[in-house]
Amino acid sequence: MGKMKQKKRRKNDAAAQADRHRLYELSVQCAEAEVDFVEQTFEEIRGRKARHLREDFCGTANVCCEWVRRSGRNTAVGVDLDAEVLDWGRHNRLAELNDKQRARVALIQGNVLNAENQPVDMLLAMNFSYWLFKERSDLLRYFKVARNNLVDDGIMFLDAYGGYDSFREIDEEREIDDGGEGFTYIWDQDRFNPIDNNLICHIHFAFPDGSVMEQAFSYDWRLYTLPEIRDLLDEAGFSKVTVYWQGWDENGEASGEFYPAEEADADAGWICYLVAEK
Repeated sequence: MGKMKQKKRRKNDAAAQADRHRLYELSVQCAEAEVDFVEQTFEEIRGRKARHLREDFCGTANVCCEWVRRSGRNTAVGVDLDAEVLDWGRHNRLAELNDKQRARVALIQGNVLNAENQPVDMLLAMNFSYWLFKERSDLLRYFKVARNNLVDDGIMFLDAYGGYDSFREIDEEREIDDGGEGFTYIWDQDRFNPIDNNLICHIHFAFPDGSVMEQAFSYDWRLYTLPEIRDLLDEAGFSKVTVYWQGWDENGEASGEFYPAEEADADAGWICYLVAEK
C-alpha cells in the first residue's frame, strides 16, 4: 500500500469500526459547496433558477439531498450502479429528509448510459467518476446521452483534476477533523501508464490508534486532460464549454471559489469545474 506501513487489523480497532462512506463524505465531498456552485452558476448563465437536477455516479446521493433541501420546488434524480452505496444513502442521507423532501428524490440503480428520466435543468458528473469510460468512444457516447437528458437550456457540470503530480505514483495525506480524534485521508496514486494514461488510485484511511482502512475505495480510470474533455463535449454537441478555475486567498491557499478562465498556472495539482451548455 504505497509507502505506508499497515498495522494488523483487529475487530475493535478504529479502522474496523469506521464507516467508509461517512469517511468519504468528510474527506472528499462538500455537498453544500458543490450545490452552491452549480446553483449560482446556472442562474448567472441562464438568468433563471434551476429546479430539476440529475446526479450521475451519485454514490450516497448527498448532493441530491442537499439540492431538495434548498427549495420545495427542487427535484433530484440520482443514478449509480452500486446497490450497496445507494442503500447506504437511503438509510443515512434520505432518512434525514422530511417526507416531502424525500418524495422529491428518485434513486436509480443503473448504468448512466441507459438510465432515463424527464429532461433536467442540470446534470452533474462529479468526483471524476466519468473517467471510468477509458475508451474515447465510450466517453463521447456518455456525453451525448447526458446532453439528451437536459432541457433545451440545460447545463452539464463536471469536475477534473490535473497538474504534473497527477502523472506520478505518489501518496498524499491530509488530516481530517471529524469532531473527535480525527483521522488521516490518504490519496494513493498507485499506478500510472503514460502510454494510455491508465490510472489506478486508492483511498485509505488511517487512525490515531495505528489502524488503517486500506483501499476503502479504489478507482481504475483514464486520466483525461482538459483539452480532451473539452473536445469530446464539443463533439457531443454542447454549444459552449467553460472552465472554472479555483482562485487563491491572501495566504496563497485555495479559496474554494471558482471563476471562468482561459489561462492558468502550471501547478503541481489543481481541480476545476467544466460547465457545458446544451
